[in-house]
Amino acid sequence: MPVAFQLSVLDQSPIPEGRTTADALRNTIELARLADRLGYSRYWLAEHHGTPALACASPEVMIGPVADATRRVRIGSGGVMLPHYSPLKVAESFSMLAALFPDRIDLGIGRAAGTSPGVAFALQRDRRQAAPDDFREQLDELLGYLENRPPSSGLFRQLSLTRFTSPAPWLLGSSPQSAVWAAELGLPYCFADFINPAGAQAAAYYRNRFQPSRWLDRPRLAVCVWGICANSDDEAMRLSASLRMMSTLLFRGQLIPVPTVERALRFLSAEGVPAESIPTGRRILTGAPATLRASLEAVVAEYRADEVFVVNIMHDHAARLRSYELIAQECLLSGVSGLQIAPVR
Repeated sequence: MPVAFQLSVLDQSPIPEGRTTADALRNTIELARLADRLGYSRYWLAEHHGTPALACASPEVMIGPVADATRRVRIGSGGVMLPHYSPLKVAESFSMLAALFPDRIDLGIGRAAGTSPGVAFALQRDRRQAAPDDFREQLDELLGYLENRPPSSGLFRQLSLTRFTSPAPWLLGSSPQSAVWAAELGLPYCFADFINPAGAQAAAYYRNRFQPSRWLDRPRLAVCVWGICANSDDEAMRLSASLRMMSTLLFRGQLIPVPTVERALRFLSAEGVPAESIPTGRRILTGAPATLRASLEAVVAEYRADEVFVVNIMHDHAARLRSYELIAQECLLSGVSGLQIAPVR
């Protein structure tokens, strides 16, 4: 039977070896325009700090230019790492974006640092001690602003004069705890399978324990996966070598820009294990269009997801554009798959 799901993009703004941060950000704009034309539902921008491989440290800075360069696709953060920031500042920034681009802005909220412990500490304003683990309190405060119910404390009395234009909030996660909070708060939930491919149980908890809210009356689940598509299965696997090398070295504490395919293939060969098994514990979907479509359908069935975000990292920007084009042609445009794509919400 046909599998119905929306198809979206998560962009980490990769920096290819030999290129600059500015090049990577221009590539993001180009990919967003392509995703808009091809019919993708959402285009989310990731937050990472202190790495030579990924250019976007501030999704809220990139969302405006990306939204301005596109016409219909929803633009959002995938996500804002809330522990680094004041909930009020996040609410103000995304309220401005939602006012500028009505009904097109998503606020994906994450708990992870998006960087190493040392860089996370450098991001703190107060460095006299470690930041508290108070994400749930931060999240409640942020949602309160978006609902135009500021904290009742007298210290915040002036905030009652501010009216926020609310983006659509999402909770992001890669662990069971995020599923618990998303269900309790009645938020749409996106599980990062590209970080933890064992998320089906968390997804089931979210669906079964979901509490309706002003944001949603029923659960809405997305899953984000690594996905690399090319004209053939072999070529897609070859193109994935850059991601596999970069991720393997990252887990060993070595940060590098996205390597060329040729360099990555030499590295993988020297590792002496099958390329598809690297990095350990991660699921990277690769293949020709029909192969990748079947893999996406399998993930959708596993999670019972409404939507799939595809994220990929490649050295060759043209090949990266082509990957998203082939996926769209197979799943959205050609009708070969028989997929019934739900309308954008």
